[in-house]
Amino acid sequence: MSNYNSDSSYANHSIRTKKRIRASLQYFFAALITIIMIFPLYWMVISSFKTTEEILRTVPTFWPTTFQLESYSAVFTQFPMWRFILNTLICTVSCTLLQLVIGVLAAYAFSKGEFPGRDIVFVVILGALMVPIQVTFIPTYILVARLNWINTFAGLIVPEAASAYFIFMLRQNFKAVDESYIDAGRVDGMGRLGIIRHVLVPMCKPTVITVTIIAFINGWNSYFWPKMVTTRNDYRTVSIALKEISSSFAGLEFMNFNKIMAASVVTIIPVVILFLLCQRYILTGFSKAAMK
Repeated sequence: MSNYNSDSSYANHSIRTKKRIRASLQYFFAALITIIMIFPLYWMVISSFKTTEEILRTVPTFWPTTFQLESYSAVFTQFPMWRFILNTLICTVSCTLLQLVIGVLAAYAFSKGEFPGRDIVFVVILGALMVPIQVTFIPTYILVARLNWINTFAGLIVPEAASAYFIFMLRQNFKAVDESYIDAGRVDGMGRLGIIRHVLVPMCKPTVITVTIIAFINGWNSYFWPKMVTTRNDYRTVSIALKEISSSFAGLEFMNFNKIMAASVVTIIPVVILFLLCQRYILTGFSKAAMK
């Protein structure tokens, strides 16, 4: 009996040891991956506070010896940075709101509506997800040019007013909502818009917030299309501004990397804040969409 107890105790101790080792390895690799992912962001931030002499040293420093804010002041004095930020906000917020409204209405139609060719039309929309913008931008650009929308907010916003990804994600969630909730809404006298607003959107809130955040981030980081339809700073966005700022130092004796890093920090602040505030909705929305 004593031998059995000792063997059982040894087996339990061995299992606990393996679990601790496994947990330690998981924490180690999780921390390692986190450091690898965060380090470029950290390097960008500290580089923006370094002097030009320090940033050009042969041996890099992982912490500024002298903090300076001249890089940030130079970005806003030498370039119309506030104008770039305002343009980006106007375009991003407008595109996000349009994608939200159109996406919710289309998702309702494809999930709860009944009309001929519904599934075929939805397959065509899914096909749009596989077509890159480089394939469609030529006919879109020709249309925008003929409408005289070059260097206008309409040219920046209207072509991005609908998102196939937005429609797909919401359709998957709306489809999972039981019809009894829809019937209850109709009994209460709700129309289609009332059902969408008071039943479907609240029940699929995490996914709605998730795709809205993704649409905002994509709009904020958009470069290709704004580059094609803008030629003046009056309508250019921050992504193009970063390219202009980096190009402005190309002919100098040395690159002003600290100013380029400062401009990069300024442009990513809204996206980082938005992600930190809404990350729990993003994780919940993706997990729910994956189970549909």
